[in-house]
Amino acid sequence: MAQLVKLQDYVSRYQIDLKRYPTQFVRLKKQQWDRTKEEWERGSFNADWIEKEEVVVEYEKKSLFSILFPKHKKEIEEDLDWQNAELAEEVLIPEESTTLLFEPKLVYKPQTKEELKRMYLDQLFHFQLKWASSTLREKSYVDPKYMRDSMLRDFTQKLPDNYFLFYYPILKIKKAPIELDIILILPTEVVCIVVLEDKKSDAFVGSGERFWLKKSGKEEKKILNPTINLNRMESILGQIFQKQEIELPIKKVILSRNGYIDYPGNSFHTEFIDTRKFPEWFLSLKSSHSPMKHMQFKAAQAILDLVQTTSYSRSSWDLDSEESNE
Repeated sequence: MAQLVKLQDYVSRYQIDLKRYPTQFVRLKKQQWDRTKEEWERGSFNADWIEKEEVVVEYEKKSLFSILFPKHKKEIEEDLDWQNAELAEEVLIPEESTTLLFEPKLVYKPQTKEELKRMYLDQLFHFQLKWASSTLREKSYVDPKYMRDSMLRDFTQKLPDNYFLFYYPILKIKKAPIELDIILILPTEVVCIVVLEDKKSDAFVGSGERFWLKKSGKEEKKILNPTINLNRMESILGQIFQKQEIELPIKKVILSRNGYIDYPGNSFHTEFIDTRKFPEWFLSLKSSHSPMKHMQFKAAQAILDLVQTTSYSRSSWDLDSEESNE
């Protein structure tokens, strides 16, 4: 699972100490899966594993996406193909000790290992959203749309653990907030992604002009040229990296998982990935086995140093509630 380092302008655990949290996440994820699988295989789940009825109802609501769009067995197995990243010695952060825990619960009794994996990954996704929107002292309001965001789920649940994901982060440049699109920081490169998606089978006709044409059935509509945002994002990251002496190539992608992109002109080093190319492109993106690297951490930290954060202080009641839940 790609690590959700920053989501919008929400406060993030990774802002506290980027060197510690990525390795702790990888270790926590693997340890808890091994524990869950072992207990399930032995059939020795006790009452501590079973959630109360009201929690089951809430979980089922949050997991509606998984029910509507179930994964194939092969996809589930790939999702749990743990990466052999180089893990530093785990160093616990005292004030964060209670919130580092992730303890999966049985919200229903899985009949197969695939069902168990699906349930585990869904709960881990919710845990990632928690890490990307709260610390022990601060918390941000999470828009419920992110629970249903299929792009966010695809990137977090299907990409390797050694990828850092910035999902529409808001940076503060010269005191002005600037919202970027999707940034994936891999061990050896950075991928900037602008998404074009609406209705299934929409066609996007590109050009070098300020506007593109979106065709949806018989309807046609002008949309802002996505390369404008993409080039701006590349320029901003390029300036940040140059100032911090970060040497990572920046790739640019315009992505439409369910539509078609027709761009007859020069691409200017931009990849156009539509529904025809997406499976192959995403498979190649998943295939990286390189461990996390120093330059990758440096790039992520340079961006985190400029992010805007909107949050509120958590009350003692809120903290007590979280500790009791965990």
